[in-house]
Amino acid sequence: MATTDPSRGPQDGNRKPIPTIYDVARAVGVSPSTVSRALNKPGRINAKTEERIRAAAESIGYRLNPMARALPTGRTSTIALIVSDITNPVYFDVIRGAERVTTEHGLTLVFSESQESVEQELHAARRLQSAADGLILVASRLSDDEIRDLASVKPVVLVNRLVPSIPAVTPSLSPGVEAAVEHLERLGHRSIAYLSGPTTSWTNRIRWSTLFACAVQRGLSIVEIGPGQPTMQGGQDLLPRLRASGATAAIAYNDLMALGVMQACRTAGIEIPRDLSLIGFDDIFGAALPTPALTTVRIPLAELGQSAARMLVTGDYGFDEQSLATSLVTRESTGPIPS
Repeated sequence: MATTDPSRGPQDGNRKPIPTIYDVARAVGVSPSTVSRALNKPGRINAKTEERIRAAAESIGYRLNPMARALPTGRTSTIALIVSDITNPVYFDVIRGAERVTTEHGLTLVFSESQESVEQELHAARRLQSAADGLILVASRLSDDEIRDLASVKPVVLVNRLVPSIPAVTPSLSPGVEAAVEHLERLGHRSIAYLSGPTTSWTNRIRWSTLFACAVQRGLSIVEIGPGQPTMQGGQDLLPRLRASGATAAIAYNDLMALGVMQACRTAGIEIPRDLSLIGFDDIFGAALPTPALTTVRIPLAELGQSAARMLVTGDYGFDEQSLATSLVTRESTGPIPS
């Protein structure tokens, strides 16, 4: 009668058994504990033995199990990242930037989305905390107290959000916003509309306050229209109020809203930039594709993700502010004031 070797990996039908630490130990002729020290804590055993163990592990296809390693250490080698809307292209480069850092450090990045829901974000954050060593919350919609509660359990780093005592990475808005307002002023615009995003968005509030201060300083008229959803449909929905405002130029909360305004203008027979100048925020992939191409305030998205992940992984909460400065990308959607 066949017997089962408990040191062998699980089998399913004709599948090959999954290599285990015992297989590596047999191949090299050492104890399983020696293999564990070689793979989990490099430098703790003889260098030649460690090299033989690593070569054997690679040869038979053995891979470390992060969950098994977490049992004695309490660490999972996993970082969790939560965004508000995975369909928004603004998050692509943020995630990719964070992924570069976790890969460099041999960690795994997992991510989830809240679908712009405070309840879903909090549920996802609490669920992921049990499986991750720390959280990156991107454009979080949670309250300050909810974020502090999460940070009391596991390390938390914020992106595009500030909460006192919580590490955060935010872009420097002033350079890009000042350049955008100056650009419109040079084109003759004296009345600007800001197409506002979600009321729960810290980013929306800081963009509006920065724009407002810059416009007032230059003696320009500025009005906030919204709030609107941070989507193309959200931009389309705000066009009637934008037209009623009499503003000759508009700056949208993000590029998706700006692209939605473009689409609605095309349907309504409004020509951009002849009848209305339009600027977005973020410089997402696709901002340069429509006709006319969208003028936008570029946010260093990949750098935000990299800085946040590096802070979380290393515990060093400093970052290069210069690399996070915004800038204006001038394209075809802005032009002289209508005559």
